Amino acid sequence: MKEWDKFTHWAISLQSIAQNGLTYGKDAFDLERYQQVREIAAEMMSARSGLPLKQTKKLFCGDEGYQTPKIDTRAAIFKDNKILLVHETMSDDWSLPGGWCDAYISATENCIKEAREEAGVEVKPIKLIAFQDRNKHNKPILATKIMKAFFLCELKSENFAKNIETDKYGYFALDNLPKLSLTRNTPEQIKMCFKARKNNWQTLFD
Repeated sequence: MKEWDKFTHWAISLQSIAQNGLTYGKDAFDLERYQQVREIAAEMMSARSGLPLKQTKKLFCGDEGYQTPKIDTRAAIFKDNKILLVHETMSDDWSLPGGWCDAYISATENCIKEAREEAGVEVKPIKLIAFQDRNKHNKPILATKIMKAFFLCELKSENFAKNIETDKYGYFALDNLPKLSLTRNTPEQIKMCFKARKNNWQTLFD
């Protein structure tokens, strides 16, 4: 592991320890020390990222409770051996429809919701393709721990409408992919989705 990766890992570990301590600690002296550790972790991340300390604290120390990963869902939808991708309004990149899993619904329900909102399609998730640690597959490396759930979906209907997140969609062959949003999905992950259509597919993890 590179030195800067170690530095970032140390900062993330300190932040996690501090957040958990602030959640479960009872002694006033301990709580004060956990808060100090959290401040140091934020200063380390600010120094590493170059972001102002105030912004770093908001991004890095804004969570409460026991620290757990965020979950991102992605829908793999096929037609005529081509995969559906959406074009992001704020960039020139394409991605599988998906996004953060809402707290009040399941990952499967979130997959259905995101496909409807971003691509205007109604789908039925039929197979969990992979449950991956984002930092092991996507760039850039983020301080926030994120798990990505890829679902193979059956297409039921489609009626796309431009929205605040995506302005168009299309179906693409594996050998003719557009410019991908690598923070959301890599060419390897798209290839994984194509392979997952086989009957003997084994769910990937980590």
